[in-house]
Amino acid sequence: MSKKIIHLSQSVLTFLPTAIGKFAAWFVVAMIFLTGIVVFCRYVLNIGIISLQEMTIYLHGSLFLLCAAYALGEDEHVRVDIFYRNWSKRRKAFINFLGQVLFVQPMAWLTLLISIDYVSFSWSIGEVSPEPGGLPIVYVLKSMLLVFAILLILQSTAMILKYFEDR
Repeated sequence: MSKKIIHLSQSVLTFLPTAIGKFAAWFVVAMIFLTGIVVFCRYVLNIGIISLQEMTIYLHGSLFLLCAAYALGEDEHVRVDIFYRNWSKRRKAFINFLGQVLFVQPMAWLTLLISIDYVSFSWSIGEVSPEPGGLPIVYVLKSMLLVFAILLILQSTAMILKYFEDR
């Protein structure tokens, strides 16, 4: 494959994980705002608002699931680099390639395959929160598992292509 085609493919594959990751990063601001409201209502007004508490939890879970692929693309995941930091660029690239092929891709595909029935069932019953006053959209949160896996597959595929582009 020519380097131009590989580069174009990478751009297409990383567009969605990057766009969604940057959007989801704003969930932090919403979480701070909602937490402030929950604390104010709870300790000043002596009112508990379960739906706002759950929304904060939903945003927190969605933040991690939707930003994982973006963080992977930006090389921001934690790694133990006792050996890695001293290796050549070529060796680092090969280790990253192996990580994508042996760990990220199988885990993402497995997550996708296992989550399909789990999410489908949740949608089919219109799953709602078991808490009184909770959010009636548990199925939407569970759907983030599928989005997580798909975004990770796209980003990881782009990173595998990058290995071949740099060779």
